[in-house]
Parts: sequence; structure tokens; C-alpha cells
Amino acid sequence: MTKSPTTIGSLIHAFDIIEIVAKSDLPLKFTEIQELSGISKSNLYKYLNTLTQMDLLYRDKQGHYTLGYKFLEYGNSAMHNNDFITMLTPYFKEISNLTNLTTALAVWINDTPVITNIWNTNYGLNIGAQIGTKLPLLSAAGKMFAAYAQNEEIQNWVEREKNNYPNLSDEEFQQELMQIRKTHSAFAKEPIVKHVSSWSLPILNYRKELIATIIIIGFTEDVPTDPSIELVQQVIQISKEMSRIYGYKEELPQE
Repeated sequence: MTKSPTTIGSLIHAFDIIEIVAKSDLPLKFTEIQELSGISKSNLYKYLNTLTQMDLLYRDKQGHYTLGYKFLEYGNSAMHNNDFITMLTPYFKEISNLTNLTTALAVWINDTPVITNIWNTNYGLNIGAQIGTKLPLLSAAGKMFAAYAQNEEIQNWVEREKNNYPNLSDEEFQQELMQIRKTHSAFAKEPIVKHVSSWSLPILNYRKELIATIIIIGFTEDVPTDPSIELVQQVIQISKEMSRIYGYKEELPQE
């Protein structure tokens, strides 16, 4: 974290230490934390002693440091107070109003992506899906889950789904998934109902893992497919705001 006139330096140092410990796969010794943080030994001792007394860090008998139980308390409290749908609903309504299209939320349930919520703008539109609908691989949301498939369960689903598309070129599909990760957008023409197409965007967490997908649904001629146009870019920025709720940070381009 960068210091500024509006921040407290000592707090930044304390959270830098916590982050160093949190990112380590193994408990860390004092000397290892000192080397990684660059904080002087005398100051680091004070920081570690304070954080340990506050139960934010735990020091074992060998002098190694790990995260303390307080983070379990905070995590449980955050989960308890974190009403997923309530937090996201204003963003979905904003997207619906901006695009004048139906929006939906899809999450991974059991072994497949499933629509869990729908916000209708055009109530007369038969989108071919309802709450509980399982989404195929070549739907916009299906492609998004495939693009961010970071565990074996989703990877296995992708391979099973490919069997439903014997003419699917794996090379071209992998190129499309790379483009989806690059542009934060996936498009699918008429995946479920003729004349109805979809557009999907990711909701990512602090590890850049996919936790849900935004789906925008409408008549094929009304659904944009060019990631560079202004409307698409506006919605992409809204999706990134949604991701920031869950700790997502966008990587800045290298100079």
C-alpha cells in the first residue's frame, strides 16, 4: 500500500506484515518477516508483539508466525453480514436501465452454472431461461465459467459439455476463452432460444477467482457483441465495481 498525507504509516506497516504472513504457505520466522517487510528489527518486534497480543497473529513455541484466530471471527462476521443478492441488486438494476435488457445472475451450484436471479426489463421477452435453469457451455455464462475454470470440478464440466458439440474446434474455443479473460466479456448467439442472445461478465474475488457471472439477455439484434463500444465498456466498469466488493483489484498495465 502506498503512503499518502491521508493515511497512517504505522497502520500501513502493520497490514503489510499481516499480508506477508497471510500470503505465506508456511509459518514465518521473525527473520523472514523482517527480510520481506524491510522494517527494522526493533520496530518489527513491536509490531509483531502488538499484533500477537491483539490475536491478529499467532506465535507458536518455535517462534513462527501465522494469522491469529481474530481473522476467523472477522471472516465469519463478514459472511454473516454479507447478503450477496442485496449487495448486488442495485448494480443489476443499473445495468438493466443502462442496456434496456434483462439481467440475470448465475452461480456454480453442485456441478453446473445455474441462474439464481433474474431482473427483467422487458417482461414480454421469452429469454428461454428461468431461475434454476442450468446453462450450457456455449452460453455466454457457460463460456465465462470455462474461461475462469480454476478447479477440477469446473474443468471436468467443460470436458463433459464439449461432447455436446462435436464440431467445436478446441483451438478456436481456447482462443475465445483467452479473449474473454482479456476483455471481461463473453458473447453467445441464441444459445437457448432462437433470436435471443446473451452477454456475460465476471464477478471476481480478491484472488481473481470467478464467484458469479452477470448475464445480459435480449433479442439478438439488441445484444452488443463488440467489447470496444462505449455501452459494453460502461457495463464492464460496473462489473468491476461489483468485483471490488469482494476484494478484486485490477492489475495496472506495465509501463
